[in-house]
Amino acid sequence: MSKLSIVMYHYTRDLKHSRYPKIKGLDVELFRKQIYFLKEKFTVVTMEEVIDAAERKNKLPPDAVLLTFDDGYIDNYTYAFPILEEANVQGSFFVPAKTFTTRQLLDVNKIHYILASANVNDLLIDVFEQLNYYRGVEFDYPLNEDLFSIYAETSRFDTKEIIFLKRILQDVLPEKLRNCICSSLFQKYVGVTEEQLAHELYMTREQIKVLKQHGMFIGIHGYDHYWLGNLSIGQMKTDISNALKVMDEFIDNKRWVMNYPYGSFNEDVVQYIAEQGACIGLTTEVAVADLTKHEHLKLPRLDCNDFPPKSENYKKEWVL
Repeated sequence: MSKLSIVMYHYTRDLKHSRYPKIKGLDVELFRKQIYFLKEKFTVVTMEEVIDAAERKNKLPPDAVLLTFDDGYIDNYTYAFPILEEANVQGSFFVPAKTFTTRQLLDVNKIHYILASANVNDLLIDVFEQLNYYRGVEFDYPLNEDLFSIYAETSRFDTKEIIFLKRILQDVLPEKLRNCICSSLFQKYVGVTEEQLAHELYMTREQIKVLKQHGMFIGIHGYDHYWLGNLSIGQMKTDISNALKVMDEFIDNKRWVMNYPYGSFNEDVVQYIAEQGACIGLTTEVAVADLTKHEHLKLPRLDCNDFPPKSENYKKEWVL
């Protein structure tokens, strides 16, 4: 068999009792139900088995499913990991190296917590005001209405307003300006300092070691969690090289797995990671992977929200 459902997780936590219950995550009890559903209806495989199948050393079992966790959140360690251990299945964890080295809050997480703490309409007003303030002083970019018409697109799980805010603050604006606006909004809405949240949010090096010691797989998710496909070639190579250096103790540097932050890559990225020893690459394209049809460095994934108890989307005839 060559088909593989790759499930993507981010936050896994006790949402009701958390400080930010509006964060978009999978509640721990739903996570537990989902893991046992997947055990019953699918065969949960390890990343090592997937790599061997990609290299034609074995075949995957029928209804194979792989569990992947993005971004190195501590709730993956405190909530998801014990359930995976209890169910005797492997998770693959992809950690941006910056999260446990400098302990700085990633831009993507600043935005998550701003969105979880503020009304989206208030945020739009604030962002438009900030764009007007900085436009033409040090930075040059289109008018607000033009930016909104380009980047406000409804996604499977977000409104067009939220997608607009994410894109503008994650990638579209120059990094210096993004950081300035995000920090201002974070200070206004979130209620803790960036330093406090960074130390609460991410796994430590020691916790990542424990995951590996207990049979979990550790992979690469960049260093700074950039949109790799939008960087210059030099910036892209530097980010990936820095990640490989920091993550060296957790990976086989001749046979490692790349998980593209935001699902962003281009052919330069694919070529470079192949040269550095990557054997599998995970995207955010929505489909069931087929190792005989998809390029192994461009495998699609499904979201955890595509499976019970959240939905029955996994039954759709996803285009291969």
